[in-house]
Amino acid sequence: MTNDMQPKLDARAVAALREVLEIAVEQIAVQHRTPATKAKMAQTILFSARGGVTDRGALLSHAVQAGAEGAP
Repeated sequence: MTNDMQPKLDARAVAALREVLEIAVEQIAVQHRTPATKAKMAQTILFSARGGVTDRGALLSHAVQAGAEGAP
């Protein structure tokens, strides 16, 4: 199976996901706000969205949970 089976995200969807990421980053401890943690959170949001999660609150929750401990 190729990635062609994945739903495509349009510019508006990407902008909405980026906004969720920025809000989520503001909700984690300052010491964890590193580029690596932000990338981990972005990946979590993207995977959740591609998996069918469309609720903004759920995406935010998943991202905050992923960033709470920071990135390794």
